[in-house]
Formats: sequence, C-alpha cells, structure tokens
Amino acid sequence: MVKVTYEIVPHDGGWAYRFRDVYSEAFPSHSEAVEAARIVAAEQQVGGDSAEISWQDERGKWHEEYADGGDRPETEVVDGKLHFPPVDTAPGA
Repeated sequence: MVKVTYEIVPHDGGWAYRFRDVYSEAFPSHSEAVEAARIVAAEQQVGGDSAEISWQDERGKWHEEYADGGDRPETEVVDGKLHFPPVDTAPGA
C-alpha cells in the first residue's frame, strides 16, 4: 500500500503542508496548516469509481491500467515527531 505523508513546515512567511517537494498555500498559523493537511489527508481516504486509466511515464511512454476506486493510500500528517490523524469525514462526525 502507498503511504502519503504531509509534513507541516514553515513556508512563505507562514506555515504550509508539504508532500515530497510540493507545498500547499501558506497559512497564517501553524494550527491552520495542520487542519488543512488533516482535511486533505482525510479526502485521500474517500474512494471513487473504478475505471480504466491512461498515464504517461517520465520517459513519455503511455500506459493503460485498471484503477480500483477503493484502493486508497494510507495517509498521515506529521510535524517533527508529532503525528496528527486525518479529520473524520464519516457522516455525522
């Protein structure tokens, strides 16, 4: 299973969450960046419809494969040694 980790970091005079080398927008406070990252992490857990997909690799070669809409990555939000669970997006939460 793929694991997606969003890291809370200082960015552009505020705070952002980062996945690999891609940053979110800057938020004025640390807590706002954490909350935004938790929401994004939770959204990664929502399944979609299964479908045939086409994608191009870094060498320009096209591939076709079946994507299972229920195959979702594991997610986490980290800030140094602190770990934050995704926001609960279940109905009634």
